[in-house]
Amino acid sequence: MRLVQLSRDSIAFPSPEGALREPNGLLALGGDLGPARLLMAYQRGIFPWFSPGDPILWWSPDPRAVLYPEQFHLSRSMKRFHRAAPYRVTLNHAFEHVLYGCASDRNEGTWITAEIVEAYLRLHELGHAHSIEVWDGEELVGGMYGVAQGALFCGESMFSRRVNASKTALLVFCQHFIRHGGKLIDCQVLNEHTASLGVIEIPRRDYLQALAELRPQHLGPHCWVPQTLEQ
Repeated sequence: MRLVQLSRDSIAFPSPEGALREPNGLLALGGDLGPARLLMAYQRGIFPWFSPGDPILWWSPDPRAVLYPEQFHLSRSMKRFHRAAPYRVTLNHAFEHVLYGCASDRNEGTWITAEIVEAYLRLHELGHAHSIEVWDGEELVGGMYGVAQGALFCGESMFSRRVNASKTALLVFCQHFIRHGGKLIDCQVLNEHTASLGVIEIPRRDYLQALAELRPQHLGPHCWVPQTLEQ
């Protein structure tokens, strides 16, 4: 296993099975964040993550954190909160604002650089990247974004400026995703917060198999149309 230097002349990636064990999942560095390369990465179970000033780093960790949307864990306290919450949830109404919300969230650090923002805005314009927004009145108070791969959604980041706003985004998105035929949400790496919501770890080979099966599947025709989501 060795770290591979990507060429700007090719969008090919090495096999995810060749990723380093330490740090877990680091596969390659370099290349660019053009749409063709990004889409090739997601199709192969690879995603970019790097700090400002570092080269672009590409990852495919083992195990992989995933959420089966029907297994989202809704605690009793969250059920009570959700019934009375004033939030309104939309899809693809404010993608750029969600990106900046995630970038400024103190728990997310500063990895969402101007380069990342530009790259994912382009994916959004091409119809591959999507956002879920949580509003309190006219104020954006939380949200999440990611990249669609058929019946699999690769979640990238979320943010919250009000109590339970990011949980609301994920809860309502799971319900919407299920209604339109969605089967799996990629959460990349498990942490305490996502584990409390029902996210689990599966072997990378199982994730890659699920990706291969779910990527060709088509969702309902209105899944990604900008809309207010049912709650």
